[in-house]
Amino acid sequence: MYEKEKKGNPGADNKKSAKILIVEDDKFLRDLILRKLKSENYQTIAAFDGEEALKKIKEEKPDLILLDLILPGIDGFEVLKKTKSDASENIRQIPIIILSNLGQKDDVEKGINLGAADFLIKAHFTPGEILDKIKEIIGEKK
Repeated sequence: MYEKEKKGNPGADNKKSAKILIVEDDKFLRDLILRKLKSENYQTIAAFDGEEALKKIKEEKPDLILLDLILPGIDGFEVLKKTKSDASENIRQIPIIILSNLGQKDDVEKGINLGAADFLIKAHFTPGEILDKIKEIIGEKK
C-alpha cells in the first residue's frame, strides 16, 4: 500500500533518473560532470579513487559508470577488470564509459577489450557531449 501512495515529482522525466557513478580524482572535472548530470535529473554518486569506486559499485549498483583510468591507488583498468569479472551478473552488466586523458591506441583497445562500453578522451569532449554518450548507452533519447 505504501508503494501506491508514493508519488514522484510530476514534472520530472522518469527516464532521467538513472544512477551514474563518476570515478574521477580531478575535483574540478568531477564537480563539472556532477553538475551537468544533476541538471538533467540524474542521480549522481562520486568516487575519488579506485578503491572507493569498487565499494560504491557494490553498495550503490549504479546504472552507468564514468571511469577515469589514472587514479590514486587502484587504477581505472583494474576497476574495470574487477567490475566486469564480478560474481554478480548485475554488477558485470553495468555499462562503463572510460573518460581519460590516455588516448593511445593500446589504451583504447585495452579498455574496450576489458569490457568498456566506450572510451572518451577528456580533451575531445564537452560535458554536453558526455551527457549525449550516457543517454546513448543507457538507451535514453531526447
